[in-house]
Amino acid sequence: MRTINFDTLPGALMATRLPTVGEEGIGPGSCSSSQSSERLKKTGAGRKRLPEWFKTSLPVGKSQNRYNSTMSSVKENGLHTVCEEARCPNIHDCWGRGTATFMIAGDVCTRGCRFCAVDTAKNPPPLNSDEPDDLASAIEKMGIEHAVITVVNRDDLADGGASHYRECIMAVHDRCPEVGIELLCSDLDGNLDSLRTLLVGLPIRVFAHNVECVPRLDSHVRDRRASFSQSLEILAEAKKIRPDLKTKTSIMVGLGETDSEVVDAMRKVRSCGVDMITLGQYLQPGVRHIPVERFPEPSKFADWDREAREMGFSAVASGPLVRSSYRAGLLWEESTGSEPVVTRESTGSAVSHLTFPHTDGGQTI
Repeated sequence: MRTINFDTLPGALMATRLPTVGEEGIGPGSCSSSQSSERLKKTGAGRKRLPEWFKTSLPVGKSQNRYNSTMSSVKENGLHTVCEEARCPNIHDCWGRGTATFMIAGDVCTRGCRFCAVDTAKNPPPLNSDEPDDLASAIEKMGIEHAVITVVNRDDLADGGASHYRECIMAVHDRCPEVGIELLCSDLDGNLDSLRTLLVGLPIRVFAHNVECVPRLDSHVRDRRASFSQSLEILAEAKKIRPDLKTKTSIMVGLGETDSEVVDAMRKVRSCGVDMITLGQYLQPGVRHIPVERFPEPSKFADWDREAREMGFSAVASGPLVRSSYRAGLLWEESTGSEPVVTRESTGSAVSHLTFPHTDGGQTI
């Protein structure tokens, strides 16, 4: 397996794939701040290296063949995925396992969260009526097994975009009934009626909605129309409407939170019946976005993984390079009783810092 060190990537690629922290570095009060600061060596004018654990690997064998096949399909058919456009460091791992992420309802959001690189506008372009069929065709051509469909906020629409999201998912299911679908949804501006209209009878495996950060940082990180409490309400209501679905959320760290706040946020999420959780390192998309405050070490992510499992989450992915859709298909399998994602053979290092004891009967956590 070949390893990629992101510190050696060309500047233009590095700027979009893995942004660096500001000149002030890691803020006081962060875990392992002195050790992490030592690792953030300058690489050029005003730039600093990311910690040594920000490396990933290329797939080999069958995973490499599947990744190559998916990439060829994407290029030949002129398809677009969030995986590519966001230059996700886990693209080889996920594509090598038959999972990909797509964004619908346009590429302009009505929210202005300070962590997000998506363009914003009060009145985005109209919805594309051909998008449901186009999305279904793209997923069919790629031959994937698990599709994550994510959305932009559409506060300009009366139902928050719910009816369009539903049309897109139904089109995918009609064309590719064997593909597992995960919806990473907006908060629909808190409209529970829209949520019900969206979810009743919707052919998905997972309903995901991200709380993004710990409650204290809401006003600093998220758009004023979003909040931790509203996100919890959406997740709790989704479970009431569709108790058969797995619910999922994600928390970013490195925004100025404390370790205890992360644990408390996980506990609040779990109290709403959320089944699955991912935790990952925030990375600053551009100079106008919130700077990174700290880089928790891999051992801290391992601690959060353990604590999340002790709280009763049925599936957990916790690591510096973990993103909300990381190994989404495998995480769903884990939530239904299969082997934990973290113990699966990895084509990347997003969770490779976590180790679990083996027994004759299999993996033990």
